Amino acid sequence: MDATSLDIDHLRSWIGRTETAEDDLSEQLVRGFRATLDQDPGEPRPGEAAPLAIHWCLSPAIRPMRELEPDGHPARGGFLPPVPLPRRMWAGGEIRHHDPLQVGDRVRRVSRIGDVQVKHGRTGPLCFVAVHHDFETERGLALSERHDIVYREMTPGRTGQPPEAAGGVPEAQASRAVDPTPTLLFRYSALTFNGHRIHYDRAYATEVEGYPGLVVHGPLQATWLLHLAAGLRGGTAPCRFRFRGLSPVFDGAPLTIAGRLTDGTAGEAWTLTADGRVGMQAHFSDEVPDA
Repeated sequence: MDATSLDIDHLRSWIGRTETAEDDLSEQLVRGFRATLDQDPGEPRPGEAAPLAIHWCLSPAIRPMRELEPDGHPARGGFLPPVPLPRRMWAGGEIRHHDPLQVGDRVRRVSRIGDVQVKHGRTGPLCFVAVHHDFETERGLALSERHDIVYREMTPGRTGQPPEAAGGVPEAQASRAVDPTPTLLFRYSALTFNGHRIHYDRAYATEVEGYPGLVVHGPLQATWLLHLAAGLRGGTAPCRFRFRGLSPVFDGAPLTIAGRLTDGTAGEAWTLTADGRVGMQAHFSDEVPDA
């Protein structure tokens, strides 16, 4: 398939579609989230600030087994456009923090398809879908997000090969190592109700999709980076957090989470693989962009 064979007009007809879902930010979810990040689960109490990036565990798409595709994702169509490219990945996004989520909140997520674009990459056609989410509580808007999804062809043995090591990685002001073990990836998949088999089914990831190992979730990497950014800022969340995946990251070797401040409370953060590749890159600041 090439980019011209995709019915872009049909896919773009999904722009503007909306979906609403609600979920409870429970004490049990907070405990599981902290434990998965290897933190003390503690005894969270209603009204206390919830951990950053826990919103990705709220209101996941829940479908019966019969409505799943072979890769473990819900079948295409419905809210998301039915892009006829088999490989679906989290490409990046942007978060804007408005009001901290709290333990015990009833959280309403309003989602909207913002854009659909088709481009041609080195592995073939790419379809980018931008989804906008607003997370609201009884206090008002808590968090807004743009979620970028990329769809592409299945090309085993080609896209599964990691790119060369990146050059010019800046000197980190803070860093720590994490080990993305299969158990950790399985736990995060369970927290987010993510059935995508590339994160926990090694045979599928290597033999069907051609990856050299299990794939570390994009939102999990973004979670680590957001927590590091807050730590660099004295424990406060940045108003704006932008991130994008540069190359896939796999299990089997430790991963470095690193970052630095570049101007006051603004800075950058990145994940670095053992062989010197930048997996995900993020920039954060208190800049409030125009709506």
